[in-house]
Amino acid sequence: MDRSVSAPGTNRRLVLVKRPRGPVSDDCFAIDEVPVGAPSDGQALVKTLYLSIDPTMRGWMTEAGNYLPGVALGDPVRCFGVGEVVESRTESLPEGSLAYGFTDWQEYALMGAGDPIAPLSLPATISPSDALSVYGITGLTAYFGLTDIGVPEPGQTVVISGAAGGVGSIAVQVARITGARVVGIAGTDDKCRWVTDDLGADACVNYKTDDVRRRLGELCPDGVDVFFDNVGGETLATVLDHLAMRARVVLCGAISTYNATEPVPGPSNLGILVSRHARMEGFLLTHYMDRIFEGILQLGEWVEAGRIVNRIDVVEGLENAPAALERLFTGANIGKQLVKVAGAG
Repeated sequence: MDRSVSAPGTNRRLVLVKRPRGPVSDDCFAIDEVPVGAPSDGQALVKTLYLSIDPTMRGWMTEAGNYLPGVALGDPVRCFGVGEVVESRTESLPEGSLAYGFTDWQEYALMGAGDPIAPLSLPATISPSDALSVYGITGLTAYFGLTDIGVPEPGQTVVISGAAGGVGSIAVQVARITGARVVGIAGTDDKCRWVTDDLGADACVNYKTDDVRRRLGELCPDGVDVFFDNVGGETLATVLDHLAMRARVVLCGAISTYNATEPVPGPSNLGILVSRHARMEGFLLTHYMDRIFEGILQLGEWVEAGRIVNRIDVVEGLENAPAALERLFTGANIGKQLVKVAGAG
């Protein structure tokens, strides 16, 4: 991948040139350079500082897309990010401020009118990395998924898959704050130690080396009251067999299926929801856009009180964004995965 820096007045982009089949690879992308665009009325020109790397991006690389249309071949990969406003024609994004929104995989972005999700001007007290993690889609997804759908009660048992990832790590801590017992599922012993020792979970299961079914039986003898699932597939099927009466299953993601080259069948044991009077519900953060500031304020209160810790995993360089995305699927990251774009402070 080209590692050169763009000349003045040009915008260096990482564009999609081939749709991945299975894991993403470098030949799916190419570096190009185009003139830096000028903002129209209602827009701002933003210099990208950090990119948020999220599993949902893999779906945006397909022709069908997911909750947003697929990225067109030849366009920069869609991505949330934070950048500095260098020229503005909208009062909502003043020059010199930091803006949060769709930067995509490029050094400069036009934000504002026409964006699928409206960009936000960041308060000076919030760093770019915090804006893309605990106060961004990562933290807010964990917050609303647990408090609005999972609704754990003190003393109940909450199981969280992908517990050492960006969303999962915040979900572990929100569940703990509610007074629930928390059991994480992660992929290495180091991750499991972090989930228990730093995030405060009561236990963590290593799905690669432990017998997950047996360990859940030992750790959740009265069943699982809330399952916050980031993984799907076999993990979802296994936890369903351990549901307590009137359990709630929160479907946040299914990263184990996103690189599949053939259709992945769902769990065959959904009948357990009937016999356990349980509920399973999926959601997207877009359902909560009118409550974003509620979530940010509550998360901020917990961060200030030291009740939530935030771990960032940073990869340097725009050209390394594909490798950063693949880290989510190999389990190489711990905490929130970001890319620092060349020239960011």
